[in-house]
Amino acid sequence: MKAAIFVDGNKFTETEFELEENFEKIIKDNSKVLFGTKTVYLDIKSKVEAKSLGAAIPDGVLFDLKDKDNPEFYLVEVELAKHDFYKHMFPQVTKFFAFYKNASSRNNLIETLFRLIKSNPKLEEEFKEYLEKKEIYKWIKDTIENSQNILLVIDENKPEFQEIFETYTDTWGKLVKVGILKVFTANKKIIFSLNPDFETIGLAEAVSISEEAQTYTEQYHLEDVDKNMISIYEKIKEYINKLDANIKVNPQHYYISLRKNRNFAFIKIKKKKLHIVLMIPYVASKKIIKKNKITKLSQGIQNFYNGPCFKVTLENNKNINEVFTALKEAYNRQNK
Repeated sequence: MKAAIFVDGNKFTETEFELEENFEKIIKDNSKVLFGTKTVYLDIKSKVEAKSLGAAIPDGVLFDLKDKDNPEFYLVEVELAKHDFYKHMFPQVTKFFAFYKNASSRNNLIETLFRLIKSNPKLEEEFKEYLEKKEIYKWIKDTIENSQNILLVIDENKPEFQEIFETYTDTWGKLVKVGILKVFTANKKIIFSLNPDFETIGLAEAVSISEEAQTYTEQYHLEDVDKNMISIYEKIKEYINKLDANIKVNPQHYYISLRKNRNFAFIKIKKKKLHIVLMIPYVASKKIIKKNKITKLSQGIQNFYNGPCFKVTLENNKNINEVFTALKEAYNRQNK
């Protein structure tokens, strides 16, 4: 059943797509509206051969560059909900999991993206604006090696998502983010609805997952992670246990929260980096964190975490003591 949105006396009616290619074009033409101005979407489906990527050709790839030092990479699959899930969507996404595990396929994609960027002066200049003095090929390789996501954009929710996310927590649950996109039009004007907002898609649940199924563990987050990141995480756990033995380590889908009465830190572990969101205002964080990389978070992200916060990124444990100091400050602020 089609929905409608009423704005300033205008009725915007929902567009129903008969052809997937028309839905893909909407996303390609409006990528910076849907995903943010600091993203780059590349339509690569017609530019690569299936055999070069292990028979896995996404509709596009997306680079999220909001945090220059911690870019995110997505293979993008665009689908219409009317298509059969198990015959069409499931096998396609499964190929992407295999692709990420295959070094040869990843290198072929890196080569393809590098050639595509270098062959387009405007596109190359856009990347250089974000990369500054970093070499493009190495940057692409480092990004894909450290950030492996799959963005599934679809026009309606599918009932199969809940079962799949609950059953395949180590693949679908970890790598796949679902964005439900609806398009409304009136008098040649267009309105988009994307749920969840791409800004928080790596934090919020896009599909309903029952509370009984949420059995995430620390091991779930540490799987396929560099041993140095595991060592840093263990040092953090050792410190918070000394700080207060009643602090709870609470693994969730996309992060591990630390809490006593309230959450005061959120840990997100990547392959070669560890990010911690701390419930301290960004201005105050700069007085504590002097040597590690800190990031000012958007208001939307801060709203998601329910208060002023910032992010610190660790790639080694050389300056971990100042992170301990920040953890203690965040703990004190949230548990007065």
